[in-house]
Amino acid sequence: MSFYDQLVQQTQAARSELLSVPIIQGALQGRVSAPAYLAFLTQAFHHVRHTVPLLQACKAALPPHHAWLNDAMDEYVEEERGHDEWILNDIRACGGDAEAVRQGPPGHATEVMVAYAYDTIARRNPLGFFGMVHVLEGTSVALALMAADQIQSGLNLPDTAFSYLRSHGTLDQEHTAHFELLMDRIEDPQDQADIVHAASAFYRLYADVFHSLPLPAAQAATTEAQPA
Repeated sequence: MSFYDQLVQQTQAARSELLSVPIIQGALQGRVSAPAYLAFLTQAFHHVRHTVPLLQACKAALPPHHAWLNDAMDEYVEEERGHDEWILNDIRACGGDAEAVRQGPPGHATEVMVAYAYDTIARRNPLGFFGMVHVLEGTSVALALMAADQIQSGLNLPDTAFSYLRSHGTLDQEHTAHFELLMDRIEDPQDQADIVHAASAFYRLYADVFHSLPLPAAQAATTEAQPA
């Protein structure tokens, strides 16, 4: 079994937990409030703005025997540059205050997820950052395009409010195929274990970000009524 297939298999339970988060299920059914969508975009901005710095930090921390990854890292940087501005444009199209989002702080869950990414690169293994790439891009491919259609239909928002979800969903389909090829070149068992460990953690951390978003009243009441 290739390492990429092992990564998918060994993180399946954590992925299922993320996808079962009520607000994600609500989005796929068109049951998301305008405040929830704006809250999602706000938190997306605060982690996406770190994508390029994280890629650069990861590349700088790579040991010499992983220098073969340098070109791929540079390509990722160029493709990801400016995506945070897409999100601010979407916020404006929704009637939100993009500059307040730019200047404001992230939510606690988002801040913790970003901090964990930097810590993984600096303290554990820079290759662990690919665990975050796997989670965010894989989730985007699975949900972004479908959720965008459902959210737009439910909220009657213009196309200009969905440039991040739609563009990222399409782009990440291409990234995922490239990512699979890169992962299958990772042969060291410790590197593989560190990527799986990080991916499992990022699934949980990203789920926490979605748990922090506001639910529609009816959906919140249903969630609260469920036994713990």
